[in-house]
Amino acid sequence: MRAAVVPALGAPLEVREVDTPRPGDGQVLVRIETSGLCHTDIHAARGDWPVKPKVPLIPGHEGVGRVVEVGAGASPVTVGDRVALPWLGHACGSCRYCVAGWETYCLAPQYMGYTMDGSYADYAVAYASHVVRVPDAVSSLDAAPLTCAGVTTYKALKVARPQPTETAMIVGIGGLGHLALQYAGIFGTTTVAVDVEDEKLKLAAELGADHVVDARGDQAAALAEIGGVDVAVVTVPSPASMRAAHAALNPNGRLVLVGLPADNRLELPVFETVLKGISVIGSLVGTRNDLRECFELHARGRTRVVAETRRLEDVNACFEEVLSGKVPARLVFDLGA
Repeated sequence: MRAAVVPALGAPLEVREVDTPRPGDGQVLVRIETSGLCHTDIHAARGDWPVKPKVPLIPGHEGVGRVVEVGAGASPVTVGDRVALPWLGHACGSCRYCVAGWETYCLAPQYMGYTMDGSYADYAVAYASHVVRVPDAVSSLDAAPLTCAGVTTYKALKVARPQPTETAMIVGIGGLGHLALQYAGIFGTTTVAVDVEDEKLKLAAELGADHVVDARGDQAAALAEIGGVDVAVVTVPSPASMRAAHAALNPNGRLVLVGLPADNRLELPVFETVLKGISVIGSLVGTRNDLRECFELHARGRTRVVAETRRLEDVNACFEEVLSGKVPARLVFDLGA
């Protein structure tokens, strides 16, 4: 089968023929139709994070396709089902976090496209228990970004517990942020979009943002003029953006961090955090049930995915395109092209 392979951390990916994997006990083989390009895939390929991925590695954790083979044992899905292969490839189901409904913090996880081969390939093996069926009303093109960008920002807002009378700010209107902005509206908040790119500011307005703030100007003054914000979801890996979001929070405000800075450092003022009762929350993707909810909202027409398709053979150029910051929202590899 065709696959994009990381031969060594930091090396360009190689698109080459590799053996088609076979599903083991409790697993399924999925013929991939689409696979979204997440910035995490770039971090994985370059070994940017403290915990390194497997090598060689097939990246990809926004895969969508049809089950073509089921391994031994009982399975919740069958041949022909269209499923998504999210970041959380497997969780133990028995640790205190899994039992409490926080499977993304499982003590013995497997991650798709990181600790196990992912969906930058014609076929991928996944655990049957952790794939999620895609409704007929959701296209494979739209389902791919929802599988990570969607569920990550949906969960980030859920943990912030936004109220309809509050104002929620989304920093970075890219692959994650354009969906976060829509979820903030679904939760009933007044929405604020912040970015530094004209096209993304325009997109935010098209998606219905109540306020659009150009961070190249006086962001602090613009946010103060609208009365500050109660929730800030920062999707970009910029400590400066995180600090600016923290500074804009009202008393009892919640800063939710999704972006991961390359140097793994963030300095925030303790005095203001304590006196204003600010909560700083880290949020890691979402559960299988969160993803089902994202699919259901999209099937109802509540969200719009902004994405462009690309060829898997152009994976390295696509990485550079994402790093340039010029991608409108999400790139999706069309494996059927």
